[in-house]
Amino acid sequence: MSFSALLPSGGFLGWTYLQRTSEAQIARLATSAEMTRDEAHFRETIGSVDSAEELVADRQLLKVALGAFGLSDDLPNKYFVQKVLEDGTLSADALPTKLADKTYAALSAEFGFGDYATPRTKLSDFADRIIEKYRQRSFEEAVGEQDETLRLALNADRELAALAKKSSSVDTKWYSILGNAALREVFETAFGLPDSFGSIDLDQQVSVMKSKADSLLGSDDPAALADAETREGLIKRFLVQSEIAAFRTTQSQSGALQMLSQTVSFLRDLHG
Repeated sequence: MSFSALLPSGGFLGWTYLQRTSEAQIARLATSAEMTRDEAHFRETIGSVDSAEELVADRQLLKVALGAFGLSDDLPNKYFVQKVLEDGTLSADALPTKLADKTYAALSAEFGFGDYATPRTKLSDFADRIIEKYRQRSFEEAVGEQDETLRLALNADRELAALAKKSSSVDTKWYSILGNAALREVFETAFGLPDSFGSIDLDQQVSVMKSKADSLLGSDDPAALADAETREGLIKRFLVQSEIAAFRTTQSQSGALQMLSQTVSFLRDLHG
């Protein structure tokens, strides 16, 4: 993609800048030649698509559909995507319900090929909603090309605002968070959890997340993240912890290089 996000800084300063400029930058992204072509084709064609097979057969349509859910890497995996779309989400045996990454279930439910006699592609506002998602995700990907941490922050702000408003139970929301790799990384980093955290029992993971959230965010219910200030607090913790981890890595590498340099000098002196 020829579009390049404007990002003068990383960390919390970069996050503050993105909050002020994202809307204008997304509008600029939408005028790019590639986005204009993709969106025009999607608007003109999606309403006539009756099946998952038809969707995956059209690479340009599939590009927008997957891009809207951050699944662009699956563009070559046509048969897998078709299965995800055809199975739907209403059956316990459906593929999307079995996958750890719940983004696939969201994709399948949005298009509705496996859940309804008439897919949701026929809805009058369907193209507009998918294109809005596509623009947002595309912008996040452009940010991620320069700073992956800020991409994760943007994703978390958007995803958590939507998740918080769902009527599902507290634990169900936490399972959704843990089943989303990007959100999981934000929470694990913000809460200072070790790399081994993901290897413990899933119910234990939920328990730990609830305890940490209650202590650090003031509530163990992700519904609290509907509040912009609460989300901001989580994201700030994530960005700060990320910067600390990056600094420690840099210091560790610097120390290792210094030790290597000293060893080389010692060997040179030893062998004259």
